[in-house]
Amino acid sequence: MMAHFTFRSFANAAICSAAAFGLVACGGGNDERLRTDLAAAQTTTIGVNSYLWRASLETLSFARLTTADSAGGVLITDWYSQPENPNERVSISVTILDQTLRADALRVNATRQVLQGGQWVDAPVAAATVQRLEDIILTTARDIRRSSIN
Repeated sequence: MMAHFTFRSFANAAICSAAAFGLVACGGGNDERLRTDLAAAQTTTIGVNSYLWRASLETLSFARLTTADSAGGVLITDWYSQPENPNERVSISVTILDQTLRADALRVNATRQVLQGGQWVDAPVAAATVQRLEDIILTTARDIRRSSIN
């Protein structure tokens, strides 16, 4: 009976020690770092990273949106033509793939058309254009994140 009591006491002590160690590992430390880490993954209630969502909306604000699905993280613009170049138009889609603020959580696609003989014809989009849009969205998202932490 004594051996059973000793084993049970030892087991309880081991469990309590492991739990205490786990709590110590979670507590303390740099509160600013913790706040920053939590802010990076902040998603609010929209299903995707709110910083990427807001940055995408801001970046695409020059064009009318045909789709804005915050739960699925999809934004699609209507065709947009610059006033100085009415024979060319572009449509942009942004897909936010994750709840964290990371470069690989963002996909941008652009479709370009030019007017030829009264018909809109698909034309290539420079890869640098899509990359530049991604960079603008990511930079804006990071700026929004920084301003929300301070």
